[in-house]
Amino acid sequence: MVNETNPGVTPGNGAESNFTPFVELDRQTWARLSNEITSPLGLEDILRLRGLGDELNLDEVREVYLPLSRLLSLYVAAAGELHAATTTFLGEQRTRTPFVIGVAGSVAVGKSTTARVLRELLSRWPDTPNVELVTTDGFLYPNDELERRGLMQRKGFPESYDRRRLLRFVSEVKSGADEVRAPWYSHLTYNIVPDREVVVRRPDVLIVEGLNVLAPARTRADGRSGLALSDFFDFSIYVDAKTSYIEQWYVQRFQSLRSGAFANPQSYFHRYASLTDDESRETALGIWKRINEPNLMANVLPTRGRAQLVLTKEADHSVRRMLLRKT
Repeated sequence: MVNETNPGVTPGNGAESNFTPFVELDRQTWARLSNEITSPLGLEDILRLRGLGDELNLDEVREVYLPLSRLLSLYVAAAGELHAATTTFLGEQRTRTPFVIGVAGSVAVGKSTTARVLRELLSRWPDTPNVELVTTDGFLYPNDELERRGLMQRKGFPESYDRRRLLRFVSEVKSGADEVRAPWYSHLTYNIVPDREVVVRRPDVLIVEGLNVLAPARTRADGRSGLALSDFFDFSIYVDAKTSYIEQWYVQRFQSLRSGAFANPQSYFHRYASLTDDESRETALGIWKRINEPNLMANVLPTRGRAQLVLTKEADHSVRRMLLRKT
């Protein structure tokens, strides 16, 4: 089935479904786009790549992510041809710059798994052997700076990031710099690690994953619009699901972490390790309602329509609908 629709709008007979920048494809139609390609990933790869609580499996990779990697490989090839045409026109010999992909979506929706799977698959295509993945967590202000600014309870909101540093990082990668460094973030200590860095060296593809990567540019004090991170993207993906599903996944993940990362005495959240099931559910819901859901509704979800591809998940985590922006 192929329909035309807007993100979040159910196709109908009205005129609004006939004039839209998106084409809707169901999973069966999408999967046929790579029928002749064999998935290079096995069960061990799946277990390594999927995040806590995610239900990634071989079928999901074959029917959803393999076609997506094929589409992206075509985009990369087209970008290379455009680059060659431009350099010929200018009479210059410039090295091709990295193809940059943005992956956005809510906390607990599975965008990190999506980004990891894409990195793995794209690195198997002959034109993109060197694929790097960077998350925007590394560009959060350190906890002491967040405390100073009164933002610890708004961690993950747009104002909690060093936006200038993030823009500079992606700009330098996109410009073809030989080596670009980014801060290292620890999910164990819930903070930036001062003595560690992420080093990116001229990748074929850079994947940038984070909550707010599709946020529009801010308006400056003089009324002019600045740069948006997405201005540097060659392709962008939004991982979507009903808010009620994401809330459930967040609570389930929080409860699972009690016997996992939270059990480590060095964990920032170690105090939650001894909570009972009822206590952990109540705590997780409180955090979700106080921080993550407001951020989703105010800052993350409004950027969905800016993506070139929206992957919509059902309650079982499986992607069932794809909205692809017309080119």
